[in-house]
Amino acid sequence: MAISLNSGLTVAVSRSIRQTPLHNVNLTTNPFSFNCNFSLTPNFLAISASHRSSSVIYSSRETETPVVSEDTINVLDDVQVFDLNGQGVPISDLWKDRKAVVAFARHFGCVLCRIRADYLAAEKDKMDAAGVALVLIGPGSVDQARKFYEQTKFKGEVYADPSYRSYEALRFVSGITTTFTPGAGLKIIQAYMEGYRQDWELSFEKDTRTRGGWRQGGIIVAGPGKNNITYIHKDKEAGDDPDIKEILNACCVQG
Repeated sequence: MAISLNSGLTVAVSRSIRQTPLHNVNLTTNPFSFNCNFSLTPNFLAISASHRSSSVIYSSRETETPVVSEDTINVLDDVQVFDLNGQGVPISDLWKDRKAVVAFARHFGCVLCRIRADYLAAEKDKMDAAGVALVLIGPGSVDQARKFYEQTKFKGEVYADPSYRSYEALRFVSGITTTFTPGAGLKIIQAYMEGYRQDWELSFEKDTRTRGGWRQGGIIVAGPGKNNITYIHKDKEAGDDPDIKEILNACCVQG
């Protein structure tokens, strides 16, 4: 079996799930449609967990030692992101006076990034109670950020990074081989089963296709203090979300 993902590329997944039959899966070449009719065994639902990344660095609660280099901190200090009103703000100001969970989306149209937004927002009450802010940043324009916010009703703050400099400073991985993987393909199928949809109009805008579409994101826990980044998770592939308990523990929230 193979999964074709609207780009002329095919991701083979038969070896990964040869004991877990899928039936009549059809991801069409039309970027505005997705047709599927299949059944899953219980083992399928656990497949995505087996692809979880180990690319995580964090410090202990007692020391809260920064986990990124001084050079990265200096670059971030000059990065500007934009809120939904188009107001620019230095990215490090987002955690200068507070602790924040900051999620970086692959791009604003990404279906798996919508899952990331929901799985973090589901714990926002706990973050609020602990005085921890929830922020999502996406590579792209303010207009794209607004559309994402309108579509997802994300409970946290949303910012756009049209320069992509925060992604470059944090050295998030990039490339077609990190986007089209067996694990990502299976997660997309599961996302569509759960009712999530890709925004193809946002996904096929030129800047997304040429830059943001191939760069993965991640999650950091930072602040208070501009230089105080105490946790970083770098996605190894699309949809590579860490365990939510790991995020809550990193920001001192009871899971």
